Amino acid sequence: MENIRVRFAPSPTGYLHVGNARTALFNWLFVRKKKGIFVLRVEDTDIERSAAEYEHQLIEDLRWLGLDWDEGPDIGGPFGPYKQSLRMDIYSVYTQKLLEEGKAYYCFCTPEQLKKEREEALSSGKIPIYSGRCRFLSPEEAMRRLEAGERGAIRLKTPDSGTLSFNDLVRGNLSFDLKLTGDPILVRSNGRPAYNYAVVIDDSLMQITHVIRGEDHISNTPRQILTCEALSISPPQFAHLSMVMGKDNTRLSKRHGATAVAQFKREGILPEALFNYLALLGWAPPEGEEVLIKDDLIKLFDLEKVSRSSAIFDYDKLHWLNRQHIKRLPPRKKAEIAYPYLKKTEILPEVMTEEHWKWLERAVECFLEGVDRFADLPEKFALLFDFSPSDMDKETREILQSESAALVIKLFVKKISKVEKFDYPTFAAITQEIKEETGYKGKSLYHPLRVAFTARSSGLELDKFIPLVEDGAKISFPKPLKDCAQRVSEMLEFLQ
Repeated sequence: MENIRVRFAPSPTGYLHVGNARTALFNWLFVRKKKGIFVLRVEDTDIERSAAEYEHQLIEDLRWLGLDWDEGPDIGGPFGPYKQSLRMDIYSVYTQKLLEEGKAYYCFCTPEQLKKEREEALSSGKIPIYSGRCRFLSPEEAMRRLEAGERGAIRLKTPDSGTLSFNDLVRGNLSFDLKLTGDPILVRSNGRPAYNYAVVIDDSLMQITHVIRGEDHISNTPRQILTCEALSISPPQFAHLSMVMGKDNTRLSKRHGATAVAQFKREGILPEALFNYLALLGWAPPEGEEVLIKDDLIKLFDLEKVSRSSAIFDYDKLHWLNRQHIKRLPPRKKAEIAYPYLKKTEILPEVMTEEHWKWLERAVECFLEGVDRFADLPEKFALLFDFSPSDMDKETREILQSESAALVIKLFVKKISKVEKFDYPTFAAITQEIKEETGYKGKSLYHPLRVAFTARSSGLELDKFIPLVEDGAKISFPKPLKDCAQRVSEMLEFLQ
């Protein structure tokens, strides 16, 4: 087998979104299965839009997701530099060679002239391609105009007719009519190489064997292959992945929800869950198993089994997978991940004692059963820390207006005041006494007590709630946690 080398080559012009992350992940799975080399290359020739902030975040997001690379801008390698902005001299050498061989030429057409050409073509129902106006300028004429101060781009001479075909590893054989290609720009008039030019040189010098990318690059492939031919280099094998779409079958965007990897991280999606889900976007494991770790995915992944159809990003499915991966974590790890989200709400201390951690483990274990993401936990923990009878909603207040409510709560306050250590068995014993004394049972008995403990009409089951509250009330928190006796007393006072 050849030495497989792939690259993920993002532009640092924004945050890493799930479409690009899926592309990086498919490259990574493919090359790790083949035991090849994964290259990270930063394509930052768009100076106006590129930013160091985006580059740093990009690397952080990829590492958080669980991807690593063998060569890249942060670790180096034998074919660096791995940032296009540092490779300008390399591109210049190849450009000069193409000019000297007559395979490329200077183009002095102004933006206004090119815009007019495009508009005329479109109005005539034609595909707008460059007319070749400057193609036959002599080298001497081009040099005279450059020396006179004119700025010129450099274009590749391409065939006016014929067909270019290549085998796409995902889509099979693809063919293009060369008369619709035009002469693509290699170097812009500002001296910056065009995307389709720089990537060809970089892929060749970095010995990239497979280019796995989004289907929006299919139209770039003929230009890149033609550039390879002009430079007498062999093109890599191509595989174009389908787009990632929202449930409404439109391209995934912010209006569908979180799209940036960093957003999912902030929301409390586990990296292994997002990794797992992205691997299933456009590919399905042969055995139908969906909850998979990285090693499993490496063994099972098959690029030739990737679907040509658009991949639909299903947030519900991602949340389901997140819950499955959360279940696999040990209790302490769950508590450690939950801690930053809860500390933001100032209910947990800056310095956690072992007593705090053990209590938090139990609390997180109880509340995680009903959440999709760790970011949902603060709202759930409010049940423990935010007890305010005056803030009860209409539905909860109506429960307290029932015939049984006031009497049940009054009796409970009286009985709990005589108890030294309150726990769930004691709660069960007291409610049994009240049931026998009043004849109230079911909702008439338990609903008023739930409200008395929580100031809410629903929430955590009381067999879990009561131990958490009683034990938590004995621990020092920035926001004190009231025990059950204090809660029912305050509720009774509120009713009176």
